[in-house]
Amino acid sequence: MTTEPIDVNVLRDYRPQPGELEGRIILITGAGDGIGAALARAIGALGATVILTGRKVSKLEKVYDIIVENGGPTPAIAPFDLERAQGPDYDALIDNLEKEYGRLDGLVNNAGILGERSPIEHYDQVLWQRVLHINLTGSFLMTQACMPLIRRSEDASVIFTSSGVGRRGKAYWGAYSVSKFGVEGLAQVLADELGNNENIRVNCLNPGPTRTAMRSQAYPAESVESNPLPETILGPYLYLLGARGRELSGLSLDCQ
Repeated sequence: MTTEPIDVNVLRDYRPQPGELEGRIILITGAGDGIGAALARAIGALGATVILTGRKVSKLEKVYDIIVENGGPTPAIAPFDLERAQGPDYDALIDNLEKEYGRLDGLVNNAGILGERSPIEHYDQVLWQRVLHINLTGSFLMTQACMPLIRRSEDASVIFTSSGVGRRGKAYWGAYSVSKFGVEGLAQVLADELGNNENIRVNCLNPGPTRTAMRSQAYPAESVESNPLPETILGPYLYLLGARGRELSGLSLDCQ
């Protein structure tokens, strides 16, 4: 666990050197669009081999093509539905990764859904369970499944994607807010459990308002151009996934 004060601006302003992530194997959930796709393109350009997971193969293929066109290592497409996946699906994913790569140097739990903006007393119960399952339980199951491969890395980084409403609840954010409180807790528990393991770090990042489909869904009346593009808020992700972030664990940071 990191105890020294952190200048978060160092992470926000971070600009990695070419090839800085060369040789690393990094899995990203929700890699088909938004922040996940932007991060996949960025780390591919920095030399990492990206495992692209998500529900829609067509979206993953577009990210794949861009990484290859930009000269990055050949990514892997691993279609995966966090909502419907069962134990055998996780086992098959990890078996394939173990055979192909033998380890994971990074896991970014990025996939998630908004649900609906609704008062708690009127929140649809089925949707509540769906949001909690995808956003929180899905992150738990994916992390648990990947841990044997993460432990084989000499320098591994696990990142959970949180939200401002995962630190202080706000009216009408319902299951999404609660799920992100859970993600924050999950990251803290895992970081504390791995506190004596110098090879694995665990952190939580809040991207902040970003120009994504989820943001537009949450704020339909907001001007799209009022928020930064996903590509511009990736500094903390890139810092924590690389060697420079090795000493940082147990943190919950804002990308903006």
